[in-house]
Amino acid sequence: MTESKSMILGCAGKSLTREEINFYRNECPWAFILFARNIGETEQIRDLVASMRDCIGRPDALVFIDQEGGRVQRLRPPLAPNYPAGGALGALWRDDHDAGARAAWLMARLHAFDLLRYGITADCLPVLDVPIQGASDVIGARAYGKDPRPVIELGRAAAEGLMAGGVLPVMKHIPGHGRAFADTHFELPVVNASLSDLQRHDFAPFRELNHLPMAMTAHVVYSAIDPNNPATTSGKVIDEIIRREIGFDGLLMSDDTSMKALSGDFPTKAASILAAGCDLVLHCNGVFEEMAGIASRTTGLEGTSLERAKRALTYIKNRDTVEETEIRAEFATYFDAVA
Repeated sequence: MTESKSMILGCAGKSLTREEINFYRNECPWAFILFARNIGETEQIRDLVASMRDCIGRPDALVFIDQEGGRVQRLRPPLAPNYPAGGALGALWRDDHDAGARAAWLMARLHAFDLLRYGITADCLPVLDVPIQGASDVIGARAYGKDPRPVIELGRAAAEGLMAGGVLPVMKHIPGHGRAFADTHFELPVVNASLSDLQRHDFAPFRELNHLPMAMTAHVVYSAIDPNNPATTSGKVIDEIIRREIGFDGLLMSDDTSMKALSGDFPTKAASILAAGCDLVLHCNGVFEEMAGIASRTTGLEGTSLERAKRALTYIKNRDTVEETEIRAEFATYFDAVA
């Protein structure tokens, strides 16, 4: 079997093209990610996921998706219910802390039921960003709250719910996207907050949940730390802040390299991300020429990064035995629209 490369790739459509199949076989990405363009009906999704794994000869290869609830939810009815956004869970938490945390766990556990039905084994959740007034709406209602405490409590519950169902959580966007005044899909935000403010507000949820197996970086410049590079390509942010200050020693993946926030061509992006200390390069849009550029500068997954990857997989081995109908019925006592 070919050594896995340090990358996670998407694909263009609802089934793999011959060109994609040959590319994945030759380049051997460590994992894959699905988006709405890849989602059709039940058997189609299962076949797509199986064919991805078959290409690289790894039946345990992770397949990721963004299934948060609210506006960021790739599986929609009838494949999965429409779930509330993180902000709705936060509103419930403000009225009753225990109820909010329980609802966050239940919803994540339901995500796990939904995702495993199609062979999807990793969810880019929880969102641990803490927005400030006036920040870009790219996070907005996706956040659990505007101060660290609900974000910590509900983020923890969501991660535990996913893992109880055998799905790997990915906390995002480390070390914090909540102060960004621009949407990283289109431009690079610069955050000018002091280091002490960042430590108190933005870093706090990630520090509290630093034991989780996987995290996704923010394409954000923090001028108090590294005024020249976004976190994704900043060795200083990754080493001094993410690894030391926050204490995260799990598997670190970049945010999507096809977003406009990162400059340079795709080979340059891939090389810069890995050189900065990320373990994995993420490319999502399925454009073949871009993926080829990423692969051209992506190295094999080895050393500490490989150990982190192996450790991450151990977090999804022990599924609980709860009944889906019971979980849905209990969740309906909080949000009856998705019973």
